[in-house]
Amino acid sequence: MHIAVVGTGYVGLVSGAGMADFGMNVICIDKDIEKIKKLEKGEIPFYEPGLKELVEKNVRAGRLSFGTDLAEAVRRALVVFICVGTPPAPDGSADLSFIREVALGLAEVIDDYKVIVTKSTVPVGTNRWIKKLIDENKKNSVAVDVISNPEFLREGSAIEDFMRPDRVVIGGESAYAIAIIKDIYRPLYLAETPFVITDLETAEMIKYASNSFLATKISFINEIANLCERVGADVVTVAKAMGFDPRIGSRFLNPGPGFGGSCFPKDVQALCYLGRKNGYQLRILEAVLEVNREQRLITVEKVERMCGGLQGKTIGVLGLAFKPNTSDVRESPALTIVEELINRGAKVKAYDPVALEEFQRAKPDLPVTYVENAYQAAEGADCLVIITEWNEFRYLDLEKIKSLMREPCLVDTRNIYEPAQIKKLGFRYEGMGRGTTAPK
Repeated sequence: MHIAVVGTGYVGLVSGAGMADFGMNVICIDKDIEKIKKLEKGEIPFYEPGLKELVEKNVRAGRLSFGTDLAEAVRRALVVFICVGTPPAPDGSADLSFIREVALGLAEVIDDYKVIVTKSTVPVGTNRWIKKLIDENKKNSVAVDVISNPEFLREGSAIEDFMRPDRVVIGGESAYAIAIIKDIYRPLYLAETPFVITDLETAEMIKYASNSFLATKISFINEIANLCERVGADVVTVAKAMGFDPRIGSRFLNPGPGFGGSCFPKDVQALCYLGRKNGYQLRILEAVLEVNREQRLITVEKVERMCGGLQGKTIGVLGLAFKPNTSDVRESPALTIVEELINRGAKVKAYDPVALEEFQRAKPDLPVTYVENAYQAAEGADCLVIITEWNEFRYLDLEKIKSLMREPCLVDTRNIYEPAQIKKLGFRYEGMGRGTTAPK
């Protein structure tokens, strides 16, 4: 089967390489000529463990290729996957301009029956809108079916998530089109992966509801952590005990500086917007967003208390990506935390294993000193702040770190160290929700 994937961003490239590995003939299309040239040279435009190797393997096998010619790619393909961005608009809604551009482009070139599959995260009703756009603007009188097939890829674990997903959601009205998509995912079906076959609207809602619920768990445990500090409880033990209840589960109950990334913030905003548009206020999710915004400032306040003020102080920041094993800094807590530290008079030295360049592009005007390792970030610092839980930060030579710092202060927003251990080494320490020194 020949497949065209429109968009070579995170979802498009991972999905394209994954389907090629299933044995499909896949061409990934993008209008960015420079990006395509780099991909043809084997250069991956972002960091994702295992992706470079997967791409190279399938290019060598002749199953995966790249191009800019939409018409040629669509002519050869039976199935076209739409994998372009849906960034947040100023009012919180999803910006569907890229989706619209692709739909109109497809209408121009479709010359035979096609199955159009939306893998981008889109609001309820978008897939029907896509079909309407194509049907009203297509140059040839051919049939088109539209399928909703939302992605559930975690950055840093995307290859595993594509090859061994916990479920595959397929929404549509045509039994024939659904059968074609099931055939693409046949290796997963044989591995007894659960398949959810439903209508378009339900498939679209599943993605938003899933991401919003996970974001809710994060904001919930952050609120519990903030209260634990005020009453002297330890949120790590609280979360562990909660997680033993199978109705709750342990995942996403790790307190921190708030959630970020390309999905959770924009998807929760978009669902809140959809609620308002349909006359219903999603009060829980609006609170989730508010808690998430405040959590970044709570981290800054911890550092400020620890240092006795930030004016003229040097703060070492470890981790700029929104999570480990990715270079993505979109909506990363570090964006707000670093900027606010500087606004309050601090000098910031920052290190991240892979996200330094992306952070610099996102905040080109911030006067940050970027360094090459954690020890350079600690040198001369009045406080060291761990924002992203990269594994290399779990095994630092803390005696060396202490000797390099001006003041032995550590704010551990991911609770990767035990307070008693750190304090025994002579550090002043604050985690998140460890019953420490929050104001009462």
